[in-house]
Amino acid sequence: MTTERSLDPVPEMSGGIAALARVRIVLVETSHPGNIGAAARAMKNMGLGRLTLVAPRRFPDAEATARASGADDILQRARVVPDLAAALADCSLVAGATARLRTISSPVLAPREAGTALLEAAAGGAEVALVFGRERSGLTNAEMARCHYLVQIPTAPGFSSLNLAQAVQVLAYELLLAAGAPRPRPPDQDAYPPATSEQMEGFFRHLEQVLYAVGFLKPPQSRTLMRRLRRLFLRARPDCNEINILRGILSAVDEREE
Repeated sequence: MTTERSLDPVPEMSGGIAALARVRIVLVETSHPGNIGAAARAMKNMGLGRLTLVAPRRFPDAEATARASGADDILQRARVVPDLAAALADCSLVAGATARLRTISSPVLAPREAGTALLEAAAGGAEVALVFGRERSGLTNAEMARCHYLVQIPTAPGFSSLNLAQAVQVLAYELLLAAGAPRPRPPDQDAYPPATSEQMEGFFRHLEQVLYAVGFLKPPQSRTLMRRLRRLFLRARPDCNEINILRGILSAVDEREE
């Protein structure tokens, strides 16, 4: 038997992803508790914290906790309700994930379009929901009829067998992307400033000198080749440290030629 739990507040988030706090993931009649835990893990990876469970077969459950892999807080805050109407009562925008469109005429969005639509509504202060159906049969026609949009995840032709947590992960990623999450950068990015025009010109003069010295540059092709080499290095936009390395290589070649 399921009981309705109160929804505890989600920890506040700063910056462009704050709107994610108004997005809830709704799982309808989930059969396997492990799928609930795996879905919670997918949510937490993408900055989502609100989970609503409609009449799950088993919850709470140790298997759900084990599969959550550290997303226990989402399970602890999860709201359990008896039907979809209760899960969506205060929502202004609802999107339902489905692999089969059947005869429903609701607008169908790609995952990226759905992420954008949901986040725009959430950023405007609306409560929004992304609904996932049963593992075997998905959402019923009546449940899909409650959705403003349907969302279909593209898959390879002839095989559209995504499990529940995979589907949650894909769409949660699109929500995070729509929220403008900062892109990860390599640890050493911007450690050195970009090479200046003066440094680049010094490198090009040095390169041309060495290429003549080793016999690689020969008139009349030398001018055309140097233009191509300039385009190559300018396109690469080396930083000042990389230019120093390249000039060090040229100096080593110069010394061997003397």
